[in-house]
Amino acid sequence: MGKVKKALNESAAMRWGMLILVGFVLSTNYYFYDAFSTLKDLLKAEFAFTNTDYGLFVSFYSIPNTFLLMAVIGGIILDKVGIRITGFTFIFFMAFGAFLTAYGASEYYSNGGVGNSLMQSFLPKYSPELKMMLLGRFFFGLGAETSIVVISKILVKWFKGRDLALAFGLKVGFGRLGTFAALQLSPVLANGGETLSTAIWLAAVLTFTGLLAFLVYMLFDAKLDKQVIATESSSQKDKFKLSDVFNILSNRAYLYIALLCVTFYSAVFPFMAYAPDFFADKFGFTDVQSGRITSLLPLGTMVFTPLFGFLIDRKGKSATAMIFGSIILLAVHLVFGFTNILPYVPMVMLGIAFSLVPASMWPSMVKLVDDKQIGTAYGLMYSIQNLGLWGFPLLAGILLDKTNPGNPEVADYTAPILMFAALGLIGLIFAIMLKYEDKKKHFGIELPLNRK
Repeated sequence: MGKVKKALNESAAMRWGMLILVGFVLSTNYYFYDAFSTLKDLLKAEFAFTNTDYGLFVSFYSIPNTFLLMAVIGGIILDKVGIRITGFTFIFFMAFGAFLTAYGASEYYSNGGVGNSLMQSFLPKYSPELKMMLLGRFFFGLGAETSIVVISKILVKWFKGRDLALAFGLKVGFGRLGTFAALQLSPVLANGGETLSTAIWLAAVLTFTGLLAFLVYMLFDAKLDKQVIATESSSQKDKFKLSDVFNILSNRAYLYIALLCVTFYSAVFPFMAYAPDFFADKFGFTDVQSGRITSLLPLGTMVFTPLFGFLIDRKGKSATAMIFGSIILLAVHLVFGFTNILPYVPMVMLGIAFSLVPASMWPSMVKLVDDKQIGTAYGLMYSIQNLGLWGFPLLAGILLDKTNPGNPEVADYTAPILMFAALGLIGLIFAIMLKYEDKKKHFGIELPLNRK
């Protein structure tokens, strides 16, 4: 009898190779998202943006996933038609949106390029540059969030029962690598505004290379599906149904994780969008120095998230890790709001918090939902998360303008920082409630993820 050939996902080399490939896609996503945080003052100078305009630009990313529920719809599409079609479609939207954003910031467009006159014909309060960049940000957000859902399902497909938390930790690390690179490179490439368009175009081109990388992944995914086609065909009768959405939402543990997700990420990502300007205003750092200090957070997460994922795979305690991460997050924002301690150590601590929670939260989903629902479950999580990523950057910008009338050169950030601290406190409450629910219902969130 011939030897049975192992499926691709049974090979450790292939699993980690696929992680690197889709991790690169994620890095390009995060690079573009965070490339603008060190360019805030330059955008204000070049295009006469207010703080509210900048907050609107950051928050526009989340509109398709908050109000059109595209991450949920994307997750449902993912569960119905599979990884390859869904992934290519939404990563294409991501790249297309990035190119539109870069085009809106280009000199050619500002000098009357295609679409400029159309953008001038409505909402005169906003510049044509801002309106084109908002359109690009919309399409980028439409594709980017579902692409993260796709990558999450890819990791479950290749790693379930085999270092899944470590894989998710490394996935987070790849995202933070993109953030780190953006914070380091964007202010240098922009050169004080002289080559602002160059910095933005590089970020857009990187998203296109992410699309090319996903095309390569699709070849391996197709081969894996052929190897397990018998298993797939035998499970067709168990396909996803729309009613499963309500079953997912009826699970209190899932809701607590989702609510922790929105409060926790809303206290981090919007803060990151303002952090370089906050550090420049409070401590007198240059744009380049502020970018480097802000990059301590993604640098820390690149190290700590895989480490925490490794430990959670083997030791468990995911809910406990979420509690500790939430406590650290709250403490760091209180330090920023009420002390003049230099931000080096607090940013490293924030990086540790931002490692503990994602490393434990995302892989815990396999304890709460069936495989056929995993895309929908992640899609719902990302849509709920995007409610905060839409509202709080905009609210932070409004608070800055209200508490700093006249748009001064140096802004007082106390009000938005306290808002982020309040989100950290609310997230801590949800983490505690999650641990209690797990203890009562025995979901196994505190147990190790690796198969015995």
